[in-house]
Amino acid sequence: QVQLVESGGGLVQAGGSLRLSCAGSGRTFNNDNMGWFRQAPGAEREFVAAINWNGGIRFYANSVKGRFTISRDNANTVSLQMNSLKPEDTAVYYCTAGRFGGTMTQRAEFDYWGQGTQVTVSS
Repeated sequence: QVQLVESGGGLVQAGGSLRLSCAGSGRTFNNDNMGWFRQAPGAEREFVAAINWNGGIRFYANSVKGRFTISRDNANTVSLQMNSLKPEDTAVYYCTAGRFGGTMTQRAEFDYWGQGTQVTVSS
């Protein structure tokens, strides 16, 4: 059974940092692009960051560019370092993986999703 499991969420004050990690299991993800989306209450799930299969290409949403960094620790693990957090970053963060190329910024381009981890930024 293929699974993605996120960890590292929590409560932090504005201006603080958190590091999210996602571990995949059930198969090797070395040919998959991996990424992070987030969903705030009452909002659509939105793209945050993605990294391609070999780690050579990264994309970021404009709202997090310069503050968040995505990295692949190995074929099955992806991390999201979040600095200078803002209250508007509060959301459930989802890890995702998929082999479809495209823009790597659309939900339909990914096949597997984690259960999500809550990030809350207080003002």
